[in-house]
Amino acid sequence: MQKQTVIVYRSQTGFTKRYAGQLAEKLGCTALAERDAKPERLRGCHTLVFGTRAHAGRIDGLAKGLRLFGQSGAQRLVLFVTGAMPVDAHEQVDALWKQNLSPKQLREIPHFYLQSGLCYERMGWVDRMMMRGLAAMLRNKKDKTPEDTALQQAIAASFDHSDPAYLQPMVELLRE
Repeated sequence: MQKQTVIVYRSQTGFTKRYAGQLAEKLGCTALAERDAKPERLRGCHTLVFGTRAHAGRIDGLAKGLRLFGQSGAQRLVLFVTGAMPVDAHEQVDALWKQNLSPKQLREIPHFYLQSGLCYERMGWVDRMMMRGLAAMLRNKKDKTPEDTALQQAIAASFDHSDPAYLQPMVELLRE
């Protein structure tokens, strides 16, 4: 009998939902939106995968994901976080993990960063305003660094750099 995996995701602009669906398809399991992930629906699962976004330096909904894991009785939690940062921005991704996970969680919870993108059309108005503020700050900044210029160009418009290949290391772990 195969041990059951359930994927629970929180998605604002659709990137995390897409990755959760692709992962569920590869593993032959269920993906549930966080609002549908009632504890009684999660009971009996062996592995709970929680997917969400990086938002303003934090892992959005992490406390809720940890609570669902505790309520589910699952034996294993796996975390994936989507974001606009390039997958090779190792320092920033490591900082995200260290800011949001305790040293014990870093050791015990397998965690994966999946590059996605920005979708201004599906963002809430608060997020759009924050991005406009960042863009204005960068535009008006004197003595821009190359990183400032690159960031300014990157956030100028919506983009999608998601790739199902980013899921492969997590798929391999979950199939063990």
